[in-house]
Amino acid sequence: MVTTTTNAAYLAANCANCHGTKGKAVGGMPNLAGQNRDYIIAQMRAFRDGQRPATIMHQLAKGYTDDQIALIADHFSKIKN
Repeated sequence: MVTTTTNAAYLAANCANCHGTKGKAVGGMPNLAGQNRDYIIAQMRAFRDGQRPATIMHQLAKGYTDDQIALIADHFSKIKN
């Protein structure tokens, strides 16, 4: 049985290439670790819905449902930065 925590970690792993392991970015990308849950949700939806310009995030965000975005936001908001 897959738990919500396992599913959230699985979804969040896709973010590591740009935003670093556990959401702790090195370089020009923003940290996701410790970020406000509602802020992450709003930004992901804005990317997905074409309201926020991006190089690649708009393409990636289109692959997530609202429930998946909420899981990702929960995951990163609980990590201490």
